[in-house]
Amino acid sequence: MRLEFAAALFAGAFLAAAPASADEPETIATYKDWSVFTRKVDNDLICYAATEAKDKSPKSVNHGDIFFLVATWKSGAATEQPSFMAGYNLKDSPPPTIRIDSEKWDMYVSDNEAFIESPKDEKSLISAMRRGSQMRISAISSRGTATSYTMSLQGVSAALDRVAQACK
Repeated sequence: MRLEFAAALFAGAFLAAAPASADEPETIATYKDWSVFTRKVDNDLICYAATEAKDKSPKSVNHGDIFFLVATWKSGAATEQPSFMAGYNLKDSPPPTIRIDSEKWDMYVSDNEAFIESPKDEKSLISAMRRGSQMRISAISSRGTATSYTMSLQGVSAALDRVAQACK
């Protein structure tokens, strides 16, 4: 399953600066379109839910693997931190955006990933994800290609509940 690839990518991207004491990610559950992973790093445990894009546009370009993740650290360093991971570097202006129904969130870019700026907006997004059925993400590649993705939100509530349970 390609979500295992997301687990490895996620762990590598977020932990690049971490000391070498890290275990491989472990899949602990799957809920419809979302999977839950854990990974031990030093004395901390990172728990996260991930899904891959159901639809990628334009069809004529190579997008690579496209994932959306929500991570929680047992230490409390982050709780339900959403991130978008593209298979290419992203352009930071205009920023990537997330839409669920009529709500919209702008993200900030770090290479091939995008994040929500404020904890308040993170909470708002997570709440909308739990209520919604699909999420649409628009971004521009560093080469200037406008892209858009549809992510299913089926199973996200159960996956996020399992993440919270795993990182109590």
